[in-house]
Amino acid sequence: MAADLDLHARLVAGDLDALAAAYDEHSPFVYGVAVKITGSRAFAEEITQDVFVALWERPLSYEPRHGSLRGWLVSKALHASAVRAEVG
Repeated sequence: MAADLDLHARLVAGDLDALAAAYDEHSPFVYGVAVKITGSRAFAEEITQDVFVALWERPLSYEPRHGSLRGWLVSKALHASAVRAEVG
């Protein structure tokens, strides 16, 4: 939890290294969920990119007191993957 708080503070401050750290740590989980739901590596790559771009552009949309960063990222990936799977 402390690591998520620190990472969040760095993201809010615009620290690009914080985004890289979040990506390195959590992207395999985000991608894994996306590929499992969509069945497409290409869609999963796009969804993974979109999830991390959203984190970078709107870091305040993640609130560490409400849960882990990994959980928040995977939740966003699940939602985006479900939408993508419905659209086909």
